[in-house]
Amino acid sequence: MLLDNGRGLRLADSVVPRRQPLVIAVASGKGGVGKTNVSVNLAVALALQGRKTWIFDADLGLANVDVLLGLSPRRNLSHVLQGECSLEDIVLEGPAGVRIVPASSGIQRMADLSRVESRGLIHAFSEMAEDVDVLIVDTAAGIHSSVTMFAAAAHQVLVVVCNEPASITDGYALVKVLSREHGIRDVQVLSNMVRSQVEGRELYQKIARVTDRYLDLTVRYAGFVPHDEFLRRALRRQEPVVTAYPACRATEAFKKLAEVAATWVGPGGAHGQVEFFLERALGVG
Repeated sequence: MLLDNGRGLRLADSVVPRRQPLVIAVASGKGGVGKTNVSVNLAVALALQGRKTWIFDADLGLANVDVLLGLSPRRNLSHVLQGECSLEDIVLEGPAGVRIVPASSGIQRMADLSRVESRGLIHAFSEMAEDVDVLIVDTAAGIHSSVTMFAAAAHQVLVVVCNEPASITDGYALVKVLSREHGIRDVQVLSNMVRSQVEGRELYQKIARVTDRYLDLTVRYAGFVPHDEFLRRALRRQEPVVTAYPACRATEAFKKLAEVAATWVGPGGAHGQVEFFLERALGVG
């Protein structure tokens, strides 16, 4: 369709194709395993590779991406849904140009959006004109329906685990739900806060052995992130370790993870924009 804007005819915005982003859902079976820190540092590492990267804080009732980065959003998704502002008004710019969509913190209702609110969220994203190469979706911890819906709608799921019995058990429980209830056949596992490459591989194998035996699903090894004092220092400074300490072991691990993530398969059809991801996740397409 052509529009006349007074300066000659142009193609309508609605028919100009936009880049189809790779959507990666970062999830964990339990809290306290460093999931959001992984989301942030992976996003920054991808941005440093030249990719336009966004983080969608999908922990809609207990947001903390902005906290990790020392950002203080005046408005968030709840204000967009209430019609007080547009999505563009709330998007924050983080390190390396990463764009962040902040969710609400301490507003339980945000974790259970109505159908009308879900459609409003999709519409808000559809109005964004910016291209996105990679969208990192930082889900809530656990197996709440909002977590599994976002994960099932993404192109890739990255499950973060650490070498503790509860993390392993809950990580397997999350993978089991994704497989049996949502038909996911391929999941990436990241071993976080491990002492060595060997421990990281062994941790992955603990989960892979069980999934291979009981689930119709392939668990792939995305790599490991080591225990690193510089990572703790970066957290205290509210900065990504990738930019705060570019030469440390944790930064090296996140750069390798970004290289692996860059090889993951993205959207193959026309419905690859962020709004179509949300339609699948929220079940209102």
